[in-house]
Amino acid sequence: MSLPADTPSAIADALGYLQHYLQELTERQKASEQVINTTLVGLTAQLQQLTQLMTGPAPTPTVAPPLIPTSPSSVLVPSAPSKQRTRPKLPSFPNFFGERNSG
Repeated sequence: MSLPADTPSAIADALGYLQHYLQELTERQKASEQVINTTLVGLTAQLQQLTQLMTGPAPTPTVAPPLIPTSPSSVLVPSAPSKQRTRPKLPSFPNFFGERNSG
C-alpha cells in the first residue's frame, strides 16, 4: 500500500508502525491458533479414551493369591509357655532400728 506523496511524515510513520504492529498481532494469532488446535486434538483423543473406558466392559479385578509358606521355618508357631522366671533376691538392707551387729 503506497501513500500519497503529500502525506505528512508523522502520519506515514504512524501508519507504518500500525501496519508492523498488525503483522505482529497476526503472527501471534496464528501461533495461538496452532497451540489451541494442538491442545484440542490432544484433549479430544483423551476424551475418546475416557469414553471407551467408561462404555467398555469392566476389567476383571486382579486378586493376589494368598501367601503359602514354603518351609517350616517360615511358619510362626507360638512357643510353649515357659516356666515362670524367678526374680533374683535383692540384697537385704541393714536394719538400722533393730539389733546391732557385734563385731
